[in-house]
Amino acid sequence: MQDLATKFANMTIQSDFIFKKVMSRKRICKHLLEELLQIEISDINYIEAEKTLEPEYTSRGIRLDIIVADDKNTHYNLEMQVKNKKNPQSKAFVLPKRSRYYQALLDFDLLQAGQPYDLLPPTFIIFICIFDFFENGNYVYTFKKRCLEDLELELPDKATTMILNTNGTHGEISKDLKSFYDYVNNHIVTTDFTKQIDNEISYLKLDTKVRREYMLMEARLLDERREGIAEGKDIGIAKGEINANIATAKRLLSMGLTVQDIAKATSLPIEQVEALKAD
Repeated sequence: MQDLATKFANMTIQSDFIFKKVMSRKRICKHLLEELLQIEISDINYIEAEKTLEPEYTSRGIRLDIIVADDKNTHYNLEMQVKNKKNPQSKAFVLPKRSRYYQALLDFDLLQAGQPYDLLPPTFIIFICIFDFFENGNYVYTFKKRCLEDLELELPDKATTMILNTNGTHGEISKDLKSFYDYVNNHIVTTDFTKQIDNEISYLKLDTKVRREYMLMEARLLDERREGIAEGKDIGIAKGEINANIATAKRLLSMGLTVQDIAKATSLPIEQVEALKAD
């Protein structure tokens, strides 16, 4: 447990766990949204922090870091993204499809709660990235649906995706938002806002309940990873046995044995042995 304790002590706001805890403080989360969107928000309510949406987490459900709704019923999902991950098979970056997936499941969750689809509230999916996904240097990339034949024509579905680049250099952002970027990148306190965040993190690290929660979360995730590895090994063994039986069946076919005898010897279905013979 000493390794986990050290890891906990060294965590920054880039950690999902710390980010969720900090943004669970209403004054901090509300101010960040106001500075990003340049609007005034009277109040926010937390729908559920780190909510796992259906399908189940073990079958590719997603855990949303922070979901809040403001006084006008606009829903915001805030996510910290530290790594620009790729799909190991396709080698494609996953962030664009992740944003689509998050939007779809957030809408689905609202519909499940009894919201008619034509009354779905405005939503903002906000990724706070410590990398520049588009490599254009923008502080913020904001996406809405537009007509390709007439870019002035916007589809008013009230769904917005924002990808923040904490390493950006282009565009106009507020002083507090820029200080937040600097704090995320380098743990530099330059404003009262980042001082509030820094104080909150210091407080969290002294809270024994928070430390215990982190330890339990890490233990649970470790168990899930171990179960996944064990399941993968079991699947690999089963596939290996099937492939070995197929190879044996092919050899026995070449020796002239009957389909029925080969099926008994290899435990393969007769139909599968017949298909091997036909090949």
